[in-house]
Amino acid sequence: MAPTRSTGSLLDKAGHGVKFLGGSILAGVLVAGMALPAVGAFGLTAKDTAESFDNIPDDFKQPPLSQVSMIYDAKGGLIAKVYDRDRTILTAEQMAPVMRQAQVDIEDARFYEHGAIDLKGVLRAVTKNAESGTTAQGASTLTQQYVKNVFVEQAGDDQAAFLEATKKSLGRKIQELKYAIKLEEDLSKDQILTNYLNITFYGHQAYGVEAAANRYFSKSAKDLTVPEAAMLAGLVQNPTAYDPIAHPQAAQTRRNTVINKLLEYKHITPEQAKDALAAPLGIKYSEPQNGCITADKGMGFFCDYVRHVIKQDPAFGATAADRQKLWSQGGLKINTTIDPDKQGAMYNAVTKKVYVTDPVSAAGTMIEPGTGKILAMAQTRPYGLDTSKNQTVLNLNVGASMGGGNGFSPGSTFKPIVAAAALESGIPITQEYPSPYSMEYPKMTTCEGTTHDPQTLTNESSSEHGPYSLQIAMQKSVNTYFIQLEQQMGLCPVKQMTDKLGLGTLANGTKIQQVASMTLGTQEVSPLQMATAYAAFAARGLYCSPIAITSVTGGDGKEIHVPGANCNQAMSQTTADGINTLLLGVTEKGTGSALGLDDGRQIAGKTGTTDNRYAAWFTGYTPNLSTSVWLGGVGGNVSMRNIRIGGKPFSAVYGSDGPGPIWQKAMNDALDGSPAASFQKVDIPQPTQPPATPDPGDSPSAPSGDNAQGGGNGWPTGGNTGGAVNGGFTLPPNVIGGNTGKPGRH
Repeated sequence: MAPTRSTGSLLDKAGHGVKFLGGSILAGVLVAGMALPAVGAFGLTAKDTAESFDNIPDDFKQPPLSQVSMIYDAKGGLIAKVYDRDRTILTAEQMAPVMRQAQVDIEDARFYEHGAIDLKGVLRAVTKNAESGTTAQGASTLTQQYVKNVFVEQAGDDQAAFLEATKKSLGRKIQELKYAIKLEEDLSKDQILTNYLNITFYGHQAYGVEAAANRYFSKSAKDLTVPEAAMLAGLVQNPTAYDPIAHPQAAQTRRNTVINKLLEYKHITPEQAKDALAAPLGIKYSEPQNGCITADKGMGFFCDYVRHVIKQDPAFGATAADRQKLWSQGGLKINTTIDPDKQGAMYNAVTKKVYVTDPVSAAGTMIEPGTGKILAMAQTRPYGLDTSKNQTVLNLNVGASMGGGNGFSPGSTFKPIVAAAALESGIPITQEYPSPYSMEYPKMTTCEGTTHDPQTLTNESSSEHGPYSLQIAMQKSVNTYFIQLEQQMGLCPVKQMTDKLGLGTLANGTKIQQVASMTLGTQEVSPLQMATAYAAFAARGLYCSPIAITSVTGGDGKEIHVPGANCNQAMSQTTADGINTLLLGVTEKGTGSALGLDDGRQIAGKTGTTDNRYAAWFTGYTPNLSTSVWLGGVGGNVSMRNIRIGGKPFSAVYGSDGPGPIWQKAMNDALDGSPAASFQKVDIPQPTQPPATPDPGDSPSAPSGDNAQGGGNGWPTGGNTGGAVNGGFTLPPNVIGGNTGKPGRH
């Protein structure tokens, strides 16, 4: 219960009625209380001050306080706390009564007796300042201090605004008093005290008493003891000088001063005071835990992705400034799609199969087909800014606009996209082409007209020539087959299919180009894009844009509308079933045949590599989980030949033996114990040619990579030099739509 004192003095009554005083009287008292010699020097009079007082608008607005936002995984586990200021808003009932009393007793003992201005305090300050010849003695009330803290809060990180909010001037003092009077009209004393305890700074990034209690004592403010509350209350006057970590003796002396004040005003007993004074500081310090860097299981990158979603999606504010304000103000409770078990599986796979000290990294994303939910997002290198520990904040799973880089060329993993466009265009799944070992790119029709790249490409081996059917060509990843497939249907259906599957915009934000080498996967995309595109095959043609957030509650406790996945039928179910059947063939008889899961469930997928082994991929799926894994240099320019990765030597890395085993481990762990589902297969008549053997371009026996091109680029500011390489012939960058520039940076 709030203390009361009944002195009956005229000054007390005047304090409560100060808002009724004439402006000149009030100003005179204020000037006297400040005891500023400069007032006279500037020729300021009580009248001048009164006019200034009257000209200040009295519509004082108390801004919502910035506080901690919490990001949770799909099972309710905390991923990270993020904040501009570490603060948790409490009600009066959530604070220990002794904490509230200690703050009053040391800051403004007559708080419950005076009004916005403490006239008795002013006269005491005038007398003491006159005696000492200084202005050391102040007379600000706790309400006035709260107003000042509001101005500081509004200033945020703006240094100029902060200096303006804290400067010692007559104008600032008059403004604080005017607003303090307004507050005392609108709020009860208890509410003003509660607001003060929530806003004030206690040092060590702790704003408000809850953060302070957690920082110094690792407990909640409601559980503070007498000596603990006294120490925190004493900090407010000077958090640096009384810092219990840097200056424990000064902190204890200040704490004891507060304890003695509590005793003086009879708010604790002599016995309580004796015990409190004898108690040690008892610090149990908790380091500030701010931001995505604190997330475990490699979830820092996903946490950062969530931040980008909130700052970019119009659902969270009409303008970029509105969205930034929402994020900075905090207090959000953000529930996400990430599955902690699948995240753990993906994280273990990319960190156990590839070491953080290796010259290359791995990244993998898991998507739930039919919902677009991001279930896992992990990479080898840890999230952070310390490059000496191989940390990075570059999210290799996503594009540049969401915190990633320019992506990586997917190689042969792009061929199923072309096959889906062909089936949708009416080309039968039994289609055969001569598929010679070597051929020139034919003229092709684009959405706008025609294009012709008079270049020659080859298959990986001189013995690799047709005729081939689509089924065998997919298993063997035959370059010339897919060029002929493109030529028959034209490039426009391929472009339209990329748009439907979220691949129409590349990782660097530019539009995919309609060039003959599209089918060879020469333009850079991200693992998130590939996993989401393949999820549409698993969902029988239903493409859902990736989503990371399921619900958000604002700092005011109200739900914020969160858009769901934008799901559309990208292709017919028959087409999707056909692609699933073709990619089952890849994992059963083709380049991915060594990647079966431990429980024998059906998997479908495609391997892919690029020239000089700058990148290798495996993107595969079951009916209920789609996963894409990339392996390569962070800058896209590390040749994976004669290299050790995860302690294992490689003469050359292939999609089947580099990213493939990472995918296999992640999927085995992620799906362990879950029900197995089967694909809807289509019947494909037996081809006229003999059964396929694994494609040398994606298997360890091959001398060079399949469908390859110049290295991709993981850094937003880098570029790739050189063009597509197909069987030894290099295409210039303008043919593949690549970006020519300096190599990417580590």
